[in-house]
Amino acid sequence: MIQYSLKALSADELSFKVNPIKATPDTKFEIKPLFSRQIRQANEDEKIHLVILECKIESTEESPKPFNLHVRFVGVFEVNNITSDEDRRIFAINATETMFPYLRAAITNLTADALINPLTLPVISGATLFPEDRGPNQYTLNFDPTVLN
Repeated sequence: MIQYSLKALSADELSFKVNPIKATPDTKFEIKPLFSRQIRQANEDEKIHLVILECKIESTEESPKPFNLHVRFVGVFEVNNITSDEDRRIFAINATETMFPYLRAAITNLTADALINPLTLPVISGATLFPEDRGPNQYTLNFDPTVLN
C-alpha cells in the first residue's frame, strides 16, 4: 500500500495582470482555467517526489479575458511503496487532491487582492482534474486516523 506525506509546499509563482479590454459593464467573460501537473522523482532520494501543480488563465484574441493569471505550487512528498504504474497513478491523484485546495485558495486570494471580484474555483476531486486520471476504476481513499499525511 502506498504511503505518502507532504513535507513542504510553496508557491513558486503567483502573477496577476489586468488586460486593457474595452467592455460594457454587463459583458460576460468565459474564464476557463488551464491546469497542468508534473511529477518528478528526486535524483538524490528515490522516496522524494516533487509535484508541480499549475493554473493559467490567459487572454487570447479568440477568447479575451479581463486578466491573465498564473499560479504554480510545488509540493515535496515523501512516498513509500510505489511499485507499479498503477501506484504512480494513485499517487498522482492523491497528490493533486492534497495540493488543489491550496492552489484554489491562492487563486481566490490573488484575485481578491487585485481588487476584482474574487475568482473561486469549484471544489473538485483530484481524480477528475486531469483526463489521464479518469480511468474506468474509481478509487476510494481510506485514511488511517493514526497516520498523519
